[in-house]
Amino acid sequence: MKSILEYKDYRLYIQDYYDERKRLGAFSWREFCSKAGFSSPNFLKLVCLGESRLGKPKIENVAKAMGLVGFEKDYFRELVTFGNAKKDSVKKAALLEMAKIASEHRVRVVDGEAFQYYESWKYPVLRELAPMMPGANPRDMAEECKEYVSAEEVRDILNFLVKAGFLKKDGDKIYSQTEQNVVGSNEALPIAIRSMHREMARMAVRAVDRYSVKERYFTGVTLSVNEKASHRIIKEIESCCKKVLDIANEYGDSDRVSRINFQFFPFTDKVKEPRHA
Repeated sequence: MKSILEYKDYRLYIQDYYDERKRLGAFSWREFCSKAGFSSPNFLKLVCLGESRLGKPKIENVAKAMGLVGFEKDYFRELVTFGNAKKDSVKKAALLEMAKIASEHRVRVVDGEAFQYYESWKYPVLRELAPMMPGANPRDMAEECKEYVSAEEVRDILNFLVKAGFLKKDGDKIYSQTEQNVVGSNEALPIAIRSMHREMARMAVRAVDRYSVKERYFTGVTLSVNEKASHRIIKEIESCCKKVLDIANEYGDSDRVSRINFQFFPFTDKVKEPRHA
């Protein structure tokens, strides 16, 4: 399923979401509507058929049911506003906001090539490194990497990145990125992304002893939380990640590739009842 940023019709997006879920496994309009908080088992189907429309109070519920968060949820909200608006002024305002969100989050959603792209740190690292080294051959790039990668692997990976559309070849040994950021959809890529998380976590462990404190920054805190606090912390991490990307994108003279891991996970099970001595 393509990125929500490519849609201008919220009904089509909802229909495509439903079709994709249906293709991946058992899923019904009844289940979809129930998850979004509607008592009618076919309301969203009627919306997609143009026989009803999604009201403003239910936008958040439907977005949540489809797993939309952050800028994707914001874009969906404007998408619905645009689709339901009667006045040209309202349509124009929503369309401008959609364009702004799409511009700020120039994203390529990887699907078919996801497992190969996410199978190793080498793919995202070389996608960032290649544009920094115009004219460099694969051996030059391999020697710049802290972790081992052969010149032959670099050549094969660069060919894949160009073929899959992650990089564009502008000349002999000159590359540029086709989009700024790469993300994967929540439905299609969980296995591939989990694999990348595991590999990056192992690399972070090695970095503790491998690099001096001047080259790396590690910190952490152990804390007690409840469900509400957990959700707020996750949203704060997502916001922080966006800010970090924004900062990196401000500069056009990058000279190295780095990685940030945001990790938040439970140390214990939920304590069901307070324990007294």
